Amino acid sequence: MRTISWRARAVLFCLFVVAVAVVLTTNRLLTDRFTENTRNRAELRLVLYSGNLLSELRQNAIVPQLLARDPALIAALNTQDYAQSTQRLISFLEEIGAANLTLLDRDGRAVATTERARLGESHKAAAYFVDAMRSRDTIFHVLRQETGQFNFYYSRRIETQNGTLGVIVVEVDLRKYERAWAGISDAVMVTDTEGRIILATEPRWRGLTEAEALRREPVNSAIQRAIQATSDWTALPADAYVRGEAVMRVEGRVAFRGWRIAGFTTYTAVRDKVNGYLALEIMGFAILLALAFYFLNRKAALRMALFQRESAELRALNARLQREIAERRRAQENLAQAEQTIQQSSKLAVLGEMSAAVSHELNQPLAAMKTYLAGARLLLSRNRPDEAISAFQRIDDLIERMGAITKQLKSYARQSGTQFSPVNMADAVASALSMMEPQLRQRKITITRTLPDQPVMIMGDRVRVEQVIVNLLRNAIDATNTVPDAIIDILLAAGETAVLTVRDNGEGIGDFKNLFEPFYTTKQPGDGVGLGLAISSGIVNDLGGRLVARNAPDGGAVFEMQLPILAEETRAAE
Repeated sequence: MRTISWRARAVLFCLFVVAVAVVLTTNRLLTDRFTENTRNRAELRLVLYSGNLLSELRQNAIVPQLLARDPALIAALNTQDYAQSTQRLISFLEEIGAANLTLLDRDGRAVATTERARLGESHKAAAYFVDAMRSRDTIFHVLRQETGQFNFYYSRRIETQNGTLGVIVVEVDLRKYERAWAGISDAVMVTDTEGRIILATEPRWRGLTEAEALRREPVNSAIQRAIQATSDWTALPADAYVRGEAVMRVEGRVAFRGWRIAGFTTYTAVRDKVNGYLALEIMGFAILLALAFYFLNRKAALRMALFQRESAELRALNARLQREIAERRRAQENLAQAEQTIQQSSKLAVLGEMSAAVSHELNQPLAAMKTYLAGARLLLSRNRPDEAISAFQRIDDLIERMGAITKQLKSYARQSGTQFSPVNMADAVASALSMMEPQLRQRKITITRTLPDQPVMIMGDRVRVEQVIVNLLRNAIDATNTVPDAIIDILLAAGETAVLTVRDNGEGIGDFKNLFEPFYTTKQPGDGVGLGLAISSGIVNDLGGRLVARNAPDGGAVFEMQLPILAEETRAAE
């Protein structure tokens, strides 16, 4: 027994010595091999990252030169009409892949940009604007924001034979590479010629030097130092430290203004691979120890129990979320019903304002009736009864119109909407002009009408449409009070929508912000209450269209009533 015991001990000792020697040798060989492989892959990744950066910078470098020659942008800067400039820049943005495109005038004001919220901002003091105005070439700038991020800009001035018109600014989107790097490598940084970090997967590194960013925090206690020393038993040489962890550092060059790129890959992958092989060897030598299987089985059982507990928690969380979703849906349905109730209550609440609106709308028919009555009296005195009867017929039409207007006050408080019918816009224009004929004759205003040969049909309420046209004509008449040769142009066009344009040669619109607000007026007291445009805008919105206003380039105001056109199929069904 003693001999067997001695031999068993000798075998165990020999196995232990062989196991230690094999493990140490394997550890050294595999560590060197996997470390070299990891370093090679890291270098290849840096070359790829550097190439992506350089490609992005070169691609965006040519954009300012191309946009500076764009005829549409040059024409916009010459005429100061930037209505289509922002949309044009947006159309270029997706193809170019830039972060932002901005068109600045010669004063540094953003007149067009793909970020509409920044329209009107002043960039007069920005370095990319100042340097671009001084140079004939494309300028590149790296500017740090208050948040710590760096933005990258190409800028170039736009000039013609008459001089400099403005500056086109292209913001290069390099931060997308930061996000891409964060999912592939442990840490990547790009430094400029001054050694300042301008791109990094670690946001706290931006603006620092590499030495400041990689400063390792000291270990506070002897116990922690001992644990860390035993955890690094593979003895891998550390190139640098990131967040207190030894990492492999690989550096490359970006062929752009002296930039450099550095990547930091942890040794975790190397350790995992080495430890995997070593674990197999150790398990082969430890297969004789049954206790190892016991601990392994116990560990697996603990993991399974933890997994089952987490699965139960996730199922409970999912059930709770389903209940919350159902409750939120019920709340949204209740909210929709409450909104419908509030809508009807709001209608009843504004009946007072509608009463004032009806009073305003009745003023025009009453004034026309007064004129027609005076004319009829004069015709009867001159023994011209036929013409007097025609005047009385017009007065009868006005009375019917007044009845239709007051009827709207009653229908406004109901839940059901007005029943619409096909309306010929040309007939509505003719009726409105007939209504306003006395005022037009009194002022001797020149009316030009441009109507299409084919009927322009919409689905709506003819009385309300005529009401809008009368209000627009009344505003045009009032706007030309100070003009000696007053002209009102009426243009009706049909395309995807029916567009009625009323243009005058008055002084134009001064305040667009409050133009369609109730009780806003620029007239003298007694001439109006400021409800015409507010009522007209509400009517057009109810008909599914919109009422817009602008100033004409050569003076005067232009109002456009845009309404959905009646489709041929719907017209045939009607």
